[in-house]
Amino acid sequence: MPGMPKKGGRKPPASAVRKDKRLSEKQELEQLEQRCKHPIMGVDSMQQFDELPISQKTLSGLKRANFIKMTDIQRKALPLGLCGKDILGAAKTGSGKTLAFLVPMVEMLYRQKWGPMDGLGALVISPTRELAVQIFEVLRKVGREHSFSAGLIIGGKDWKIERELISKMNILVCTPGRLLQHMDQSAGFDCDHLQLLVLDEADRILDMGFKKSVNAIVENLPRQRQTMLFSATQTKSVKDLARLSLKDPEYVAVHEKAEHSTPKNLSQYYMVVPLQQKLDVMFNFIKTHLTAKGIVFLSSCKQVRFVFETFCKLHPGVPLLHLHGKQKQQKRAETYAKFAAQKAAYLFCTDIAARGLDFAAVNWVIQLDCPEDPETYIHRVGRTARYEASGQAMLMLCPSEEAGMIQGLERAKVPIQEVKLKTDAKDVKKEPIQKQMQRLCFNDPEIKYLGQKAFISYMRSVYLQKDKTIFDVNALPAEEFAASLGLPGAPKIKFVEKSKAKNAVRGNQKKTNDDEESDQYMEEEEEKSKVKALDAKKKSKKEPIPEEEETAETTISKQPKSKIDKMFGRKNQSVLAEHYTRLVDHESDAKGKSNVDDDDEDFLTIKRVDHDLAGDEASEEAPLPTSKRQQNMSKVERLKNQGKGNKLIFDEEGQAHEIYELEDEASFHAKGDASSQQKEFLEKERKVMDKADTIDKSAAKEKLREKKLRRKQREREEMMDYDSDEGETIVTLGNPDVSDDDNDMDQGSDGNGHSSDGGEEEETPKKRGWWQDKADAEEAKKKRRVVEVDEPQTLAEQEALALKLLGM
Repeated sequence: MPGMPKKGGRKPPASAVRKDKRLSEKQELEQLEQRCKHPIMGVDSMQQFDELPISQKTLSGLKRANFIKMTDIQRKALPLGLCGKDILGAAKTGSGKTLAFLVPMVEMLYRQKWGPMDGLGALVISPTRELAVQIFEVLRKVGREHSFSAGLIIGGKDWKIERELISKMNILVCTPGRLLQHMDQSAGFDCDHLQLLVLDEADRILDMGFKKSVNAIVENLPRQRQTMLFSATQTKSVKDLARLSLKDPEYVAVHEKAEHSTPKNLSQYYMVVPLQQKLDVMFNFIKTHLTAKGIVFLSSCKQVRFVFETFCKLHPGVPLLHLHGKQKQQKRAETYAKFAAQKAAYLFCTDIAARGLDFAAVNWVIQLDCPEDPETYIHRVGRTARYEASGQAMLMLCPSEEAGMIQGLERAKVPIQEVKLKTDAKDVKKEPIQKQMQRLCFNDPEIKYLGQKAFISYMRSVYLQKDKTIFDVNALPAEEFAASLGLPGAPKIKFVEKSKAKNAVRGNQKKTNDDEESDQYMEEEEEKSKVKALDAKKKSKKEPIPEEEETAETTISKQPKSKIDKMFGRKNQSVLAEHYTRLVDHESDAKGKSNVDDDDEDFLTIKRVDHDLAGDEASEEAPLPTSKRQQNMSKVERLKNQGKGNKLIFDEEGQAHEIYELEDEASFHAKGDASSQQKEFLEKERKVMDKADTIDKSAAKEKLREKKLRRKQREREEMMDYDSDEGETIVTLGNPDVSDDDNDMDQGSDGNGHSSDGGEEEETPKKRGWWQDKADAEEAKKKRRVVEVDEPQTLAEQEALALKLLGM
């Protein structure tokens, strides 16, 4: 019948399928363990990944990512990594080093049946965030069939979210700084069971920039582990390898015996360009290569931003991007993805993009600033001509950098040829952009500010370089370079002046004694001429200039000064004036002035004669006015600028003491020990407080008595106005003066005799009853009258009082 399954076509139960799957995985693991215990046979003849002892899950991920054929570094490093050997891998850029450590990592955890509850098993450390992202993306492709948990831990992301998930990760791809932060601050993050440590771009991670971070990380890792180091320029330092606890590492250098250390398909050129012409050459290069995709390397973040901002305003006709370490992580990721997707664009960046990043189809790598060393040059040019593609590289050198850098590149086996800069306008369309840069700096203060920062950062980067045979900051044309950036002048930099001073000292050390004496004589003569010039200038300010001798300078000086000129001409007389006068050597100034005839200052000028009196400390603390402005100040202004004096008290002998003066240690111990003095002081102060409390209570009691007397007097005056025949009669018994005075505790006062409602109101109005309306209450109040009588003592007096109250 149609729709019925055929005989023998039933599906097996799910339990049987799972059982067969477990058996096959178990058999596969046993076979992989047997093949990886011993060195893999026939390694040299292997060309594809499926010939290696790799699980089917890893092979499936490699095939889906189109990784089928192995590269040279993978062919030599993978068999050693699968066997658990420590590896030092060195290969050219773009040769596939990432898979050389990711495949052994995944396979090692798979063979050990690593699960989610086993914690961290493998760790990959990268020097930059972009490279860590790239490694993590490759790991996702290779290990997509496995059940491991992997995490990307880099700066710029939410640390709290990472802290919650990091303890559940089996594989971590991270940067050193963020990893160390989690090791120090994340509770539950444990690295005690780590099986594999990988350092990508190991020479960069192990240098001075990450030295402290890496040392702290390694201290938290177990010594029994597998370690792999990969880079295009591998480190061989014994100290670096010893602190990583490598055991008999295998050095895998695929291209060590090669003729060149850079890819064969890479065409490399260099050009000697004066520093002030580099931006002109760069802009014209972009204008003539509008369909190309290039990366431009500069030495600092501020230079990257300045060149990017100015070139964008000049509109070269091609998309421009910039990437540097001062950007936020989201912006860096967007720039990275956008440039990778572009077919024609130029990326201005620092060395943050020099290592490991794989951009598709980069045609040109242009190094506008000289690299730090040949290793940095190799990593920079490695962004193009990756794997089997071709590419071109251009290096722009200043005349002072050419000899040393070219020698270093020759030692590093880098083939590079020189290209002459064409200066004829007929041969090349050259447009100097200096005037346009000046216009941008003049119109936009932010561009000018960026230009100043770019100038300083470039000069600092040259000054801080170690190899002085290549980098000489004194050989750079600072003024011309500043003008090429559009700046009106070169900013003054302290470290450049220091370097010049050091060079001057070194030159002076080579001089003979005769030369030193002659130089000293010349310096003395120069100082004397300066003193004479200053004196002449002072006289010229005082004496009127004849009309015939007036020059342009004198006419300018006669013009009225602005507030800014006056502000710069003034000296601060109020802030630290006393301290300043103490620091200035007035005696030497007086000696210098005594040699000059200055009769005009002495004319009709009264000066105080200084007397050397013993113990005259006040004259030392308050010096005389030293400038003409101080002499012309009024007494009130001078008093304002003087410091505040100290208040003094005089004892019986007439000696001055400060109000709060510390006691001598001897006199303090003479009075007894500290505890007894403390008790005595507390007892004395307690008596003073008790006495003051008694006075306060008596004053409050007297105030309350006066208050009650005033209230009773007012009530008597009000009752006298009422008619005795009408109204209500209220009888008060006893003497009100005596009874009220003796009653210290009534309803309107507290225990200390103070009024509970503040003491201001003398009497609170009587409240109306709930059964009375307002009119009845007012009428009852009018009819009320008070009659004061003595308290009845006999029966007859009580009857008389009762009849009186009844109105009979």
